[in-house]
Amino acid sequence: MNRKSIVVLISGSGSNMQAIVRAAQQRQWESRWGARVVGVVSNRPEAPGLSWARDQGLVTRIVDHKAYDGREAFDAALREVVDGLVPDGRPDLVVLAGFMRILTPGFVAHYEGRMLNIHPSLLPAFPGLHTHRRAIEAGCRFAGATVHRVTAELDHGEYLEQAVVPVLPDDTPETLAARVLTQEHLIYPRAIERLLASL
Repeated sequence: MNRKSIVVLISGSGSNMQAIVRAAQQRQWESRWGARVVGVVSNRPEAPGLSWARDQGLVTRIVDHKAYDGREAFDAALREVVDGLVPDGRPDLVVLAGFMRILTPGFVAHYEGRMLNIHPSLLPAFPGLHTHRRAIEAGCRFAGATVHRVTAELDHGEYLEQAVVPVLPDDTPETLAARVLTQEHLIYPRAIERLLASL
């Protein structure tokens, strides 16, 4: 069985990263597909998700975007760190889990077909920021989340999984976000599992 490596990128609490790591443990990704999360990388040194990852015995790395002069320099350093987490320098999947940086086309091209993101809307509706507020203001009856492959165009790329959540009459952006997040934690590991089964 070929070994499959997953690197997760976070900027904050990493709740989707936690859901992925728990799924990997509980559903035995290593014995089923030879897959494991080999490391967690954050662009913010204070990201709470780093300490959680360390508590799980995961390797963590920090590439502070503030230490670099421009996106290209940061992305070059980030790529070096991500690739350095696996012996052959080629992680099978790079998973963005609340990673709040827009990546350069060169970085995206380096991981073409191997990088995933989760976006808190039913794409193609509401790419970008403030998705929950925009959905409420537009009078949407449904919202949700989308797992997609990352391309150079923001929040585009092949859709791998979606979850639909009703928008309630008294919803605020915060209450809708919380309800969508519970679905994100379900569909992100599921999308990864489908990819692992096909690799």
